[in-house]
Amino acid sequence: MTGPATTVEVTLRVNGEERSAIVEPRRTLVELLREDLELTGTHIGCEQGACGSCTVLIDGASARACLTPAFRAHGCEVVTIEGLADAPGTMSVLQQACMERHAFQCGFCTPGMLIVAAELLAERDDPSEAEVREALSGNLCRCTGYDSIVAAVLHAAERLRPTVDGAAS
Repeated sequence: MTGPATTVEVTLRVNGEERSAIVEPRRTLVELLREDLELTGTHIGCEQGACGSCTVLIDGASARACLTPAFRAHGCEVVTIEGLADAPGTMSVLQQACMERHAFQCGFCTPGMLIVAAELLAERDDPSEAEVREALSGNLCRCTGYDSIVAAVLHAAERLRPTVDGAAS
């Protein structure tokens, strides 16, 4: 009789690049991302899924990477904060809007906030302030009071919204 597997191979697409690792079944996705794949933008906060700093997109839906076993991401598309920009060394419209609106102070909540904001903007091109606040409500920020973050997301939405000729403004 054989016992449970002590390691498992995980292959996933992270920020558009296929990556593989051998992990213990108990290893979390955030540990895989930070320690094995050296993508340290996703933060580890409460390790209970309450703060949102570890939020990533898995197949387009936000998920707490601290609660997600790494093996559950096998075969999935994962987007981290590093994957929001179109190219390395650049910023997405959302990241630029946050910088312009001084949306973050200490930066600890930033990865999770940007991921859930990106998810919202992918679903809705004209969110209301209430919808932005609702989308961000699962992520904790102890510095800004959220007003500047909400303003930045609304500013990004405005810039991303198609104009009459079909191009983003």
